Amino acid sequence: MRFLLSAAFALSLPAIALAQVPPATPAVALSSKIQVVKQVQDATGKVKRELQEPTRVLPGDPLVVWLNYKNGSGRPAANFVINNPVPAAMEYTAFGENSGWGLVSVDGGKTFGALAALKVTGKDGKPRPAIAFDVTHIRWTFKQPILPGAAGTLSFYGIVK
Repeated sequence: MRFLLSAAFALSLPAIALAQVPPATPAVALSSKIQVVKQVQDATGKVKRELQEPTRVLPGDPLVVWLNYKNGSGRPAANFVINNPVPAAMEYTAFGENSGWGLVSVDGGKTFGALAALKVTGKDGKPRPAIAFDVTHIRWTFKQPILPGAAGTLSFYGIVK
């Protein structure tokens, strides 16, 4: 079954990342971008993977979500937290490079932890270990202040449902 990227999914891209910032913390700008991983054939016939804008996606297509942050103020931003819900049209699969220090939630963002430490209630009513499919939110808590002018990128992977 083929489908186009839904308008609701596409329109939600800039608002994916939600920052929790204490009132006295300087502004940190956030932006996000989603790309689809496609297999393409080069001029020599070799198949390689390439990141593309998601104009047309299929269930099971791999995605990368990029979260960019930048402290545009003249002061360090301390106690900075990014809470990111996993988009409804996407299933979380893993953290991206340099982003594995994040935590996940399997209860709608109420509690966070390492995926291996979390449990959910199975269909049989009994607790079972949480798996990537269960992830609803991702959180990164910056241990060090984000210095003035500092910027970075976090990422996570998923697939189209």
